[in-house]
Amino acid sequence: MTGIDPRRLPEQEVEAAPEDNSPGKERRESEQRFARLSRARYSLSRLFFNFYLLAMGSFVGIAMIADFAISTALQGITDDYAKRFMRGTIVLIEDELQRYPRHQWEKQIKALDEKFAYRLVLEDLDQVLLPPKQREKLELGDIAIDSHRDIMFHRIRGGDKVLVVGPLSPDLNPEYQRAIPLELRIRLMTWTAIGLGFAVLVWIWIRPIWRDLESLRQTARALGEGRFETRAPAARSNLFALLADTLNGMAERVQKLIAAQRELSSAISHELRTPIARLRFALEMAADTDCRDERQRHWKTMEEDLEELDNLIDSSLTHARFERERPTLNLTSIALVPWLEEEVDDLRILAGQLAVEVDLGHLPPNLMARLDRKSMPYAVRNLLRNAFKYAKTRVRVSAEVQEGQVQIHVEDDGIGVPADERERIFDAFTRLDRSRDRTSGGYGLGLAIVRQVMEAHGGHASAGESSLGGARFTLSWPG
Repeated sequence: MTGIDPRRLPEQEVEAAPEDNSPGKERRESEQRFARLSRARYSLSRLFFNFYLLAMGSFVGIAMIADFAISTALQGITDDYAKRFMRGTIVLIEDELQRYPRHQWEKQIKALDEKFAYRLVLEDLDQVLLPPKQREKLELGDIAIDSHRDIMFHRIRGGDKVLVVGPLSPDLNPEYQRAIPLELRIRLMTWTAIGLGFAVLVWIWIRPIWRDLESLRQTARALGEGRFETRAPAARSNLFALLADTLNGMAERVQKLIAAQRELSSAISHELRTPIARLRFALEMAADTDCRDERQRHWKTMEEDLEELDNLIDSSLTHARFERERPTLNLTSIALVPWLEEEVDDLRILAGQLAVEVDLGHLPPNLMARLDRKSMPYAVRNLLRNAFKYAKTRVRVSAEVQEGQVQIHVEDDGIGVPADERERIFDAFTRLDRSRDRTSGGYGLGLAIVRQVMEAHGGHASAGESSLGGARFTLSWPG
């Protein structure tokens, strides 16, 4: 019941191509299949008739079963009412016959039959065919009823003649029967009106659904063709409102991921050129010199470039992993003071001649903080590495708790960050112009990873001005 018209799909190829299991064949088949499905569309008429026939057929079936059940349940009540209604008439006819000799009963019953709207006849008791229970009533002198033929039977006193009254219904009486019985005509008119009314209601209900389905199909087709800026219009039916919002959210997410991947690929390609060019130059210089010390210097330069490439790839993969999907955090409560001191001590060797101060006096000594021990070190260590690059003489690490938020501050006495750059600096591959040198330039990924980690923790990272004269970076998250 999809409502897709298969006639709108192109015909299948008659001749099969030679079997080919190469990836190129699979890609071509996938593209052809997508092209065929893209040209298909939802058929409003098929969708309407499929739903209408299913709903109307189910409704008629249920109505017929209900009518049969109700008729069966009320059959006894109806028969009893009809018998009480006709008892007086039958008794009067019987009394009228009793006034005449038995051989005149046929003549008298014919005369009476002309005065009634239903048939009156006399039959022999042996000729009457009835179910056993009704036969027993007839032989006892009671009124027997044939419900299917709508006929009543009564045995005349003092003989074996049976008065047959009916059919009582005009539709069953040959004298009043028309081409189409009244009951059938009423049923046909009723069901025709119900069918037409139901068709109008189904059309009114199915048309916005068809429009929403067609809009969603066109949106999905555009997304499949790579137009990720396409969005599904607002749904006319509440049935598809959530689906349209979900599809738009997915499209927006895919668009951001692809844009981020393109930006990442472009930035990485740009960043790879410099170390690769230096590697090529150092390799050529090492091949052209016979001086051992000169070759050693070039080999050292190449090792540094290879290490730079390795760091770039590692940082890019880490950023891409966080960008692709928010990591599943395993939050545990740990003592913040010893954990932070351990993180600083692990990187103290990178500080060189810099003075590294750790001021945790504003924290309670037994403070427990909830964090992910796998991802949070990325944030702290990247801030420390960043501070070691730009500091002149001092780096200070401090922490505090404000309004239920745990805050870690990393400050330096370096060049600082201009106020208009403090938000943009957390974007991937964003570097200040004055930092583009080999010793402190970096790749612009460290602070981007810091922000990703903090957002995963439900917090944020920010940059400001330090009292030491340089930059102050703050990590803040619910403790």
